[in-house]
Amino acid sequence: MSTAAPPRTRDVAYRGFRLAADHGSGSAEGLRADARGLLLAEPAGVRPGPDGDDRRYEWGAWTAPPVPAGFAVGEVVPSWTAETPDGCWLEVEVRGWHGDAPATGWYVLGRWAGDDGTVRRASVPGQRDPAARVETDTLVVGEAAVTGWQVRATLLRPAGSDRTPTLRSVGAVATGRPGTTATGTAHTDGAPHVDGAGHADEAARTDGAAHADEHAAGRPDGRARGLVLDVPRYSQRLHAGAYPEWGGGGDSWCSPTCTSMVLAFWGAAPPADRYAWVDPPGPRPVVVHAARHCFDHAYAGAGNWPFNTAYAGLHGLDAFVTRLRSLAEAEAFIAAGIPLVVSAAFRSGEVPGLDYDTRGHLIVLAGFTADGDPVLNDPYAPDDEAVRRVVDRGRFEAVWQGGSGGMAYVIRPSDVPLPPAPAQANW
Repeated sequence: MSTAAPPRTRDVAYRGFRLAADHGSGSAEGLRADARGLLLAEPAGVRPGPDGDDRRYEWGAWTAPPVPAGFAVGEVVPSWTAETPDGCWLEVEVRGWHGDAPATGWYVLGRWAGDDGTVRRASVPGQRDPAARVETDTLVVGEAAVTGWQVRATLLRPAGSDRTPTLRSVGAVATGRPGTTATGTAHTDGAPHVDGAGHADEAARTDGAAHADEHAAGRPDGRARGLVLDVPRYSQRLHAGAYPEWGGGGDSWCSPTCTSMVLAFWGAAPPADRYAWVDPPGPRPVVVHAARHCFDHAYAGAGNWPFNTAYAGLHGLDAFVTRLRSLAEAEAFIAAGIPLVVSAAFRSGEVPGLDYDTRGHLIVLAGFTADGDPVLNDPYAPDDEAVRRVVDRGRFEAVWQGGSGGMAYVIRPSDVPLPPAPAQANW
């Protein structure tokens, strides 16, 4: 079969920074580098905590260099991996860039800790001005001319403490502005973020919806055809009604359930002592653990994209959020042995086999049939056996691209190489 790259139907570009290897490309305040990443050394200052937290925190920060996207940017989604001992946390900000100068101010895209006893792990609603706005985990460009981005990660610990958070990686994916073109192909993307995702814990985005003829775009090389990765099958619905304080319980836990499936695939699930507090233990306490530790207190759900990849990072894996342009690109990951978590939005009957309505739902892409149809682990199933589903390729690609602009969690051990990236690199 042909190994030609698929035509580029949308502008999508990802850039990540591995730390401490890439720390010299940016600027650091109060941090030091070692084999683990960037740590607080001599703090740059002391600041109050967020949201009425009257404690004082020492801080240091790493600011990435401006990253040119090469196109008019409509959205930026950051992601990171880090470690946060008791009392420590992280704040991640993004701003737009154009030419040789900032195009927007800084916006906070997350206040994050690996536990929930330090700060309220949360996105920060209400950040909106003519230049741009924050929609949970996404910076949406408004009137500003933005052709690149910059990210800043601030590490914080209680004043006087000798503990330190560690930043291992940080990056972002940028997608094209609505109405722009890529390689001469018109497309539409950028319908607003919608909060309240029905049964799912993932809110709908309609960034990057392509024309119908573009849903089938791409020329896969065939290596993933007939390959299905042995991803364990977990049903979120077995947890219906459990722990409603984390997004309403299991019926809304599609994202942490998918993240848990992929962690188990890599043999990186948390050990039993980490979730011994789950009482009663229920059908699969490890999923309850994930829901608690991915929960976004401001969004009131466990479907914050970078919070899920950051949770995977706590278990020793490399993880980031990106967008893919087609199932042809997704096939490259399956061929490399890497399952993906993807987000789609659809109505019952739109994709035969997915017979429910959702404004945003996370599903594991585990492989492809010999004919190229996606093989899914869909957590919205009555039991584990029913999690495995095979769906029509064109129909699923349409609701994935139209529902989230091709969003994907990429989660893998560092010694498992990514597939070769396309010329406009989106991983």
